[in-house]
Amino acid sequence: MVRDEDRTVITMSNDFQGDVKDFAMVIPVPTILEREQINVAQQSLIDHLDAYTAPRLVEYFDEDPCMVRRMLKMEMADSMIAPTAAMNEAQELGVTIEASYNVGEYDILILAAEQSDGLVQWLTDNGYQLPQGAQAVVGSYLKQGMKFFVAKVNIEQQQSLGYTSLRPLQVAFESPKFMLPIRLGTLNANGKQDLFVFALTRTGRVETSNYRTVRLPTDIDLPVFIKDRFNDFYKDMFHQQVEKHDGKAVFLEYAWDMAWCDPCAADPLSVAQLRDLGVYWVNSDQSLRSPAVDVFATRLHVRYDAETFPDDLKFIETGDRTNFQGRYVMRHPWGGSANCAAAEKYYSSVEKRQHENAARLIKLTGWDKATVESMMGASLSVPPSDEKWWRKLWRE
Repeated sequence: MVRDEDRTVITMSNDFQGDVKDFAMVIPVPTILEREQINVAQQSLIDHLDAYTAPRLVEYFDEDPCMVRRMLKMEMADSMIAPTAAMNEAQELGVTIEASYNVGEYDILILAAEQSDGLVQWLTDNGYQLPQGAQAVVGSYLKQGMKFFVAKVNIEQQQSLGYTSLRPLQVAFESPKFMLPIRLGTLNANGKQDLFVFALTRTGRVETSNYRTVRLPTDIDLPVFIKDRFNDFYKDMFHQQVEKHDGKAVFLEYAWDMAWCDPCAADPLSVAQLRDLGVYWVNSDQSLRSPAVDVFATRLHVRYDAETFPDDLKFIETGDRTNFQGRYVMRHPWGGSANCAAAEKYYSSVEKRQHENAARLIKLTGWDKATVESMMGASLSVPPSDEKWWRKLWRE
């Protein structure tokens, strides 16, 4: 979501699984969208933004304890369609087809309606499978004066363009409402859903105004075996945080100025990429490949269903430009020989550190203690010192 004053550009990427002929999006929007307000983007934009803002694992290696050291290692189609029969049928049900477009591989309608039952009936008659309970939710959006952005895949057009997966859809509009409608999506969900919101603003961090925004635990040392289990760790840690907050919190995973990062899991997005996402204010004099200035990125992660998140997400721009990232640390012990008086103390501190890291991991994830100790294996044993035997004879 790109937000500046009342201007919003939303890029929607879905991980739909199944036959594309069964796929459709019905999204409430605050205004009637013209053809030029809709675009199809490349998935690589979202993938890059995801990689840049993702929680990350950093890796450090202890140096020889006997040395004094400190070193940290709009493709667009121009056609417009308005089938007369569909419009007549819609009018009989109190539904108005405000606009109809072909955009890339999508057929898109902008709908308005007088009553929710008429709109639900029209959508059902035209092959849209709405879940049970949709009428009440649709009615609440109509009372707010919202329209509906409806998109289906044109399979023939998709095949002719050579795409085998669904590309993200983009919409741009002006509205004082800075929100994301999620309630329709909860009706046909198989359990809880995970939603990632990437917000790009001029002002600073974005958070939800009608739900608690909570920072995830960060800057935490973990056992070194986590390098091969980081995805499992993060999923279980996130689950524990969701449970800790009764499933009703939105979690901050990243907040940073787009011009730089420390450390960088991926390069910041270029000016050209940000423009493709709708960041219209980036300086046109900048190199299209250089990092942008005056763009602040926020990454929010929410796990939700209709019970825990009964209302749509409403956002505010806080103006806070404090940097934050989900960051987890592995520190490898020194593996070479160490011939000095400081080595024994160092190895003792490593053993203590390893046990503390294991306890921290268990608390964060809920993993079984015996399992964690088993996975740590030999890493719990501290390498013996090569210190000469006689150095210890008269040491206090």
